[in-house]
Amino acid sequence: MYAHLKRATHLFLDSSSPGDKAGMGFDLFMIALIVANVFAIILETVESIYTRSPELFFWFEVVSVAIFTVEYVLRVWSCTEDLGREYQHPIRGRLRFILSPMAMIDLLAFLPFYLAFFGIDLRMLRAIRLLRLLKLSRYSPALSVIGAVVKAQHKALTAALLVMLIALLFSSSILFILEQDVQPDKFASIPDAMWWSLATLTTVGYGDVTPVTPLGRFFGAITMVIGVGMFALPTGVIATGFADEIRKRDFVVNWKLVSNVPLFQPLDAAQVAEIVSVLTPLVVPSNYAVVRIGDDADSMFFIISGRLEVELPPKPFYLEAGEFFGEMAVLAGGQRNASVVALADCNLLELKADDFKRLLAAHPAIAKSLHDVIAERTRQLELASREEQV
Repeated sequence: MYAHLKRATHLFLDSSSPGDKAGMGFDLFMIALIVANVFAIILETVESIYTRSPELFFWFEVVSVAIFTVEYVLRVWSCTEDLGREYQHPIRGRLRFILSPMAMIDLLAFLPFYLAFFGIDLRMLRAIRLLRLLKLSRYSPALSVIGAVVKAQHKALTAALLVMLIALLFSSSILFILEQDVQPDKFASIPDAMWWSLATLTTVGYGDVTPVTPLGRFFGAITMVIGVGMFALPTGVIATGFADEIRKRDFVVNWKLVSNVPLFQPLDAAQVAEIVSVLTPLVVPSNYAVVRIGDDADSMFFIISGRLEVELPPKPFYLEAGEFFGEMAVLAGGQRNASVVALADCNLLELKADDFKRLLAAHPAIAKSLHDVIAERTRQLELASREEQV
């Protein structure tokens, strides 16, 4: 019972399954609590608001800290159930978890409250409490993407930072040499000149420190041009990282969708990945005609979720998640003989005709299963037609 409770706690706190309503509800609650805490910390600094009800702010802080503390303790207790990481050991595993970045953020969310009892400056603690905003990265997919991008591109970002540091040192040293005699108060040393270099390279340009000598202004213009390139360098790295990360996440989502289609379940992971590379996700609203009678048959569709109606006389029939349609017209190479309309919002995967034919040629098992389905549908259509005639 103890092991079952610990496992259930871990799954509840760390579940990422879209169907886990309890886990999703907890995530939404924690997001709302974190945002409310940040607003409360900000409003505490407004004296006219804080003096009206300081008890409300205090008890809201107490309740929030209690929730954050219980959550942290439960995460540390149940982390040994995480089979995908090295947290299985009851002591070393928990120590690794406590020292992980996300656990450190969780700790900082409530630790300042307890430090106040040891006489630490409350003004500093207020600033530290704003770190609770970082907890959103645990519950927000958007923020988790940013973390994944920074982690994946850390080498390129480090190289860009090194190039910017070299440019900063070089430009500040040159300006110190050129402007020291004319402006000894503003360019008294290389560290003083770094303020101008940093403002110029980052294209901020405060204007409080500027070169006045001809050579200083000439080199200042060169530094401005270099600054534009320096600013674009990390931006390009991060943009590339975002594109790669989104592509990887889309691939994982599509892989899961394809692997759940009954027609593809006999395939191994590599074969499913091959199919994913040629499928196009398609989201259609209710009452949308996915295909129309008389259209060219250039693709077939797999239903991931939703319900569709095939308007085929003498009697329409319905398709649901796990089924597919459009394959008969693609194989015949003609036009659509029926319209298919979405009865609800649907998630589909589209497979173009050329890719479909290559898929059948490469995987005979899929071809056999597909022909069995087509034969059964043909039999049902013929049976329905006879009943209509009778």
